[in-house]
Amino acid sequence: RASAAARSHRGDVRTTVRAVGGKTAVQPSFMGLRKSQALPRFRSAVVAAPSAAPRAGTVVPAAIARAPYQGGAVDLSQILEERDACGVGFIASLKGERTHKTITDSLTALGCMEHRGACSADDDSGDGAGIMCNVPWKMLGKYCEETGIAGFEEGKSGVGMVFLPQDKAQAAKSRETLEASIKAEGLTVLGWRAVPVNKDVVGRMAKDTEPVIEQVLVGGAEGDELERKLYVARKTAEKAAAGLDAEMPGIAENFYVCTMSGRTIVYKGMLRSAVVGAFYLDLQDEDFEAQFCIYHRRFSTNTVPKWPLAQPMRFLGHNGEINTLQGNLNWMASKEADMTHPVWEGREAELRPICNPAASDSANLDRVAELLVKSGRPVAETMMLLVPEAYRNHPELDATYPEVEKFYDYFAGMQEAWDGPALLVFTDGKKLGCRLDRNGLRPARFWRTADDYIYVASEVGVLGDVISNAKNIVAKGRLGPGQMIQADLESGEFMENTEVAKAVAARCDYESWLKDINFLPTAEPAAAPKMDAMELITAQATAGFAAEDVSMIIESMAQTGGEPTWSMGDDTPMPVLSGRPHLLYDYFKQRFAQVTNPAIDPLREGLVMSLEMTIGAKGNLLNNDGAKDIPAVSIKSPVLFDEDVDAVMAVEGLNAKRVPAFYVDDGSKGALKTGLETLCAEAEKAVKAGCQCVVLSDKPAFGSGAAIPSLLAVGAVHHHLIKVGLRTRASIVVESASAFSTHHVACLVGYGASAVNPWLGLETCRQWRASKKVENAIERGKMPNMSVADVQRNFKAALNAGLKKILSKMGISLLTSYHGAQIFECYGIGPELIDVAFKGTVSRVGGLNLDELAAETAMFASSNAGAEGEAISDVAARGMFQVKPGLEYHANNQEMSKLLHKAVDLGGKGEGSADAYKLYEEHRNERPATSLRDMLVIESDRKPIDIDEVESVADICERFCTGGMSLGAISRECHEAIAIAVNRIGGRSNSGEGGEDPQRNVPIDDADDEGKSATFPHLRGLRNGDVATSAIRQVASGRFGVTTAFLMGADQLEIKVAQGAKPGEGGQLPGKKVSPYIASLRRSKAGVPLISPPPHHDIYSIEDLSQLIYDLHMVNPKAKVSVKLVGQAGIGTVASGVAKANADIIQISGGDGGTGASPLSSIKHAGGPMEMGLVEAHRTLVENDLRDRVVLRADGGCRSGLDVIQCALMGADEYGFGTVAMIATGCVMARICHTNNCPVGVASQREELRARFPGAPGDLVNFFQFCAQEVRVELARMGYKSLDEVIGRNDLFTQAKTLADGSASSGQPAKTAELDLSFLFTSSGASGSSKARREQPTHGDGRMLDDEILEDAAIVQALEEEGSVTIQKDIVNVDRAATARVSGAVAARYGDAGFAGAINIELSGSAGQSFGAFCVGGVNVKLEGEANDYVCKSMSGGEVAIMPPAESPFRPEDCIIAGNTCLYGATGGRVFINGRAGERFAVRNSLAEAVVEGTGDHCCEYMTGGAVVVLGKVGRNVGAGMTGGLGYFLDEDETFPTKVNGEIVSMQRVTSQAGEAQLKALIEAHVAKTGSPKGAFVLVNWTEYLPKFWQLVPPSEANTPEASDEVVSAEAVNAA
Repeated sequence: RASAAARSHRGDVRTTVRAVGGKTAVQPSFMGLRKSQALPRFRSAVVAAPSAAPRAGTVVPAAIARAPYQGGAVDLSQILEERDACGVGFIASLKGERTHKTITDSLTALGCMEHRGACSADDDSGDGAGIMCNVPWKMLGKYCEETGIAGFEEGKSGVGMVFLPQDKAQAAKSRETLEASIKAEGLTVLGWRAVPVNKDVVGRMAKDTEPVIEQVLVGGAEGDELERKLYVARKTAEKAAAGLDAEMPGIAENFYVCTMSGRTIVYKGMLRSAVVGAFYLDLQDEDFEAQFCIYHRRFSTNTVPKWPLAQPMRFLGHNGEINTLQGNLNWMASKEADMTHPVWEGREAELRPICNPAASDSANLDRVAELLVKSGRPVAETMMLLVPEAYRNHPELDATYPEVEKFYDYFAGMQEAWDGPALLVFTDGKKLGCRLDRNGLRPARFWRTADDYIYVASEVGVLGDVISNAKNIVAKGRLGPGQMIQADLESGEFMENTEVAKAVAARCDYESWLKDINFLPTAEPAAAPKMDAMELITAQATAGFAAEDVSMIIESMAQTGGEPTWSMGDDTPMPVLSGRPHLLYDYFKQRFAQVTNPAIDPLREGLVMSLEMTIGAKGNLLNNDGAKDIPAVSIKSPVLFDEDVDAVMAVEGLNAKRVPAFYVDDGSKGALKTGLETLCAEAEKAVKAGCQCVVLSDKPAFGSGAAIPSLLAVGAVHHHLIKVGLRTRASIVVESASAFSTHHVACLVGYGASAVNPWLGLETCRQWRASKKVENAIERGKMPNMSVADVQRNFKAALNAGLKKILSKMGISLLTSYHGAQIFECYGIGPELIDVAFKGTVSRVGGLNLDELAAETAMFASSNAGAEGEAISDVAARGMFQVKPGLEYHANNQEMSKLLHKAVDLGGKGEGSADAYKLYEEHRNERPATSLRDMLVIESDRKPIDIDEVESVADICERFCTGGMSLGAISRECHEAIAIAVNRIGGRSNSGEGGEDPQRNVPIDDADDEGKSATFPHLRGLRNGDVATSAIRQVASGRFGVTTAFLMGADQLEIKVAQGAKPGEGGQLPGKKVSPYIASLRRSKAGVPLISPPPHHDIYSIEDLSQLIYDLHMVNPKAKVSVKLVGQAGIGTVASGVAKANADIIQISGGDGGTGASPLSSIKHAGGPMEMGLVEAHRTLVENDLRDRVVLRADGGCRSGLDVIQCALMGADEYGFGTVAMIATGCVMARICHTNNCPVGVASQREELRARFPGAPGDLVNFFQFCAQEVRVELARMGYKSLDEVIGRNDLFTQAKTLADGSASSGQPAKTAELDLSFLFTSSGASGSSKARREQPTHGDGRMLDDEILEDAAIVQALEEEGSVTIQKDIVNVDRAATARVSGAVAARYGDAGFAGAINIELSGSAGQSFGAFCVGGVNVKLEGEANDYVCKSMSGGEVAIMPPAESPFRPEDCIIAGNTCLYGATGGRVFINGRAGERFAVRNSLAEAVVEGTGDHCCEYMTGGAVVVLGKVGRNVGAGMTGGLGYFLDEDETFPTKVNGEIVSMQRVTSQAGEAQLKALIEAHVAKTGSPKGAFVLVNWTEYLPKFWQLVPPSEANTPEASDEVVSAEAVNAA
């Protein structure tokens, strides 16, 4: 291990502690610290401030002071201020041994997970690190003896670890408060102890808020009684401090009790991992002994240090993100009043509020879990009910512990899941365990040694002893999705998941308790229309239906059972800016996961999702007692037919009551408000009278007047019932005329409805089916024969599928967790509406009040009214999706495209017309207000200057780039023309997803005088020297075409976390667009659809994004890495995390982005305005002192020089152009991209249409030059010489003024009068030099293992001469992406497969994440030891073999030696793993071959090629989305068929000779490379074992020799 030890001393390591084995060494001795893995990853130069200072008094404050939380609905904006992810683990002795070595080993392990944490802008203040262990009785006992403190003894005393304010008066008051609370419980304060610390190791920013740390020693009770008394004392002290906050501001936040217990204690702080042991001198004391120790390293996206938010908490340490936090907090606030238990003796009110939005998600989950455990609920049961596993469709669960289903069913109605990626390590001091979320989205490895120690960690290798301690390690495992392990610290019993679940399920008779629950079956929908045609049209008009809503949404869903698809993004005015009426739902944007937590996949991983809901009262969570404590009704879906509502109304004991949702619409002010108050009063009255289900109805049969908008009615009643403490006593069901789309149902459920009856949408379906048009279509065979009931079922199926998609984009699996979670943000809703119905929802620009909403709603009917006495024949169109004359404005319209085509001389005909561009410019800049920036006016603080003083067009063009448009979504002609144009102007084009032809890297040298080239015969207007390469290469979730050579050809590598048109979702390239050329680039098969999953396979959290950034920097150290985000509230916090994760560039896109294909509801209802996202990201980066680290790029509807100036003022350094670049090269905005029928060949792969492509590179060059000149003119007018001087100067904006009487400005709708855009023009302060940011070198990560290898003389020679060489090295877990840089060096010279030599790398130890990533042909790697997540991601060739240490006593096929998500996006090469791997093995594998001895869930997911052999057990959902390649699975226990997702693949035995030969050859290679005993045994017994293999065959492989002996020619297949 000499080389690894040498590497460990390179960094500035500052402390020494006792290391493993008792030797004193730099901590940790084997960490392999490259300078920046425990210290700064880089340091940016301090740059000068802009020449003009911001206007005085307008700088936004860095933090908003808030009063302490007192309970009730929580504020989402507060929750969004703090997001985190972490590394976590524990060490425990099952024999009860207490040693100091447990502490030192834990500190060592903590140090080896430094890369899972982060530091503040000072590069020294850690985001948080700490440990939780037994109270150190031996050490503290000696202290008490020395200081004369009597009565302190184990079992009868406790210790409080207390953070006190720096202010002496506040600190004294805090001590006094805590002592008073302790004494009030009948306990005795034995004394106080100042905790000895070394302040020198604390970073500058952390030191600013560093608390005074003391311990309070307490006596006076024993056992559980002592624990409860200490808990109550802490809670009452916290409440007392909150009450003092007005008198002593800050005391509530700065007084914090880490733990107060007789069993456990926490030492933590805003520290780096490496200095925890150095800061707390106690941890160096040999008398500090523990039986167990939990350790935790935090990565916070926020850099304002908060010592209390470091972990572990009081009960648990959490690695992950709770996506449902707002809903969890609101429901907990609702349930508190009913949560009682005899042990609290009626004092429950003193413990409230239980949660606090100012704390993190981890802290709040900790608070709830702690209360349940302190109330007597077993630890394992507590974790199972809060974080349930996906127990439906679970073959292993059904076979081994089916009784647990009743436990989960029982609690599903009482406690919504805390849902999101989570590895939770927990203890109450008696039981110690860990729990993984239902999706398995965090890594969790555990191992056991012969001396009965259990180790759990986010990574293996944290102790660096995989080789030296090999003989002692008797078992290695992983936690799978939803699994748990638990150790009893008193008895020494260790239980794995099945045993734990069985024990919990057996504690109560859940099955009998569920017998009284009414599991309602779905009713048979009506067989005929219920209204006549005129009644229907009148109802539709009043409810707000537009003609396109009926035809494009409702009728489409009724026919197909799915959501309609659309293209080209949303270019209509925001609802608050539109002169046309909008439904209230339109003002709400769905939130989505990006970076801090992952979206999940509703298509291929839908087995973990559920739309089940309950209706009825929820009981006492603290002391549940049988069926009376859970809701009386359970439904499979929240979408109810009319007949389902009737069934709910008839349930005995539910006492459902219908409450009409109408008001008197006489046009008077306050009418809607009065109606709402009446509605809420009626609902409250009903619940008090025993109603457990309030049905809010706008059906005309049940009321008169104008209908209260359903979303307003639901939200108002929901929040009113919370306010009066009745919310958990009844459910809300809504009969809604206005709800007809997936977004509408999501809004209603998100704001409190348990079920929705879209009665008018269903009636529309019925009448459509009964129409002559449909009857005729069915008769002619144009449409399948569907009954009236069938079309309603289709409509419901589409709503259900869309609802799952909306949940999944936020990373939520269960509708019960989405219910009431308010996971939306508003644009254009004023404070009156928010306070009444949407409390806690982010709405930062003001907008509509109740009277304006009433007026807008009334416009629906009036806009449909015909002439007096004339009946209307149909609802009117509003032009929301397509450009229609006289209807809603679209920014991308035919007039605009014609003007632009004329300005640029489309077709490469010339240098364009400045006069024609002026007309285009005027058309753009004088458009109706479409986006928020259209409501801003630039008022410069300088006098105009001569334009000759302004920087050149060329300088400005260097800041331009194009958006990520994939080759496949658009044509080769368009893609290449754009790239050539942007390269000509010195900007950067973006490859989009899908790879790139290597031919495009070579400059064109055969262009003739007419601009034609034999190399690119399909293009026109070419010049010699043109280059068609994309400088920005995109790495997206599909990983299509991402080879090592592709990465090495980039100037920048862009990680697409979210896409503006459909953030939180993946994509799909229809099979008809996958031409042979596209298939060759994407390493797939022509004609087979290609699916891009949501970005979650290796971006589970901020730390995983950090790892991917690290991987890309490793493989290509010269390429800058950018991260593409989409605007939404909280993006500033995310951007801070991305900057700390070492990104070079952050791109902020708007939610209105263009797309080749997307669900229509996603285009319209997800993602916020680019302006809001850009300003928030810039401002937060400035506040957190991170702005100089990253370049900010804006990408959202840029169409002119004015857009560039506006983005610059908001903080952008660079400017992206998407749709307009396509328009400039010929797009005519036909909006049929998703059909492959683009009439001008821009977005089609059809040869005859591509031949019509009209554009040339010069067209786009002309546009960019005109645009840059427009920027110069505007800068001169403003009096500035360069963009650099105005970037970040948003204080130069003012809002377009309202009129003197307060009404809207001229030409704007009345509802804009209440808009407040101060968020956009409040100065963010000085932000440094944009030029310096753009010119800084690519961020680095210090010296790596690969650097050592590449410096070896033999390696250098082999690279130059294509020779063979073998090198041996030790490896440790902080050696991440090992061998990637070596592979990059090979690919840079020889491509993915051109290297004729052999570089053989033999490694020994524990490999860090991304081992073998980007491996290429000629690089062969052998690892003896173990590996973590992402083994061989994006492998292009070569060979990797992994095997356990030779002296390991365990059977390799029984133990985990590789982590999750191996072979992600591999395009070649071979992998042999002598052991098991984790979840998602070979996900998106294209061409690699692999042999492994067992895997977790989702094996071969999204696979498009290659071959995978599994010689052991697998998890569920095998082959989901698998469209290519073959899988071979050994099924010794005959359970494999139950684990296969048969949606696409078929199963068969290995019957063909070629298939048998392929399988046998791979196993033979596996045995030769790894020495696998299992593989050898199978080969020796081949005749016996061959029949036990299953072969998975997707349709594209059915005709191959490996799958069938009867191979049919392609011609015959086509003919058939």
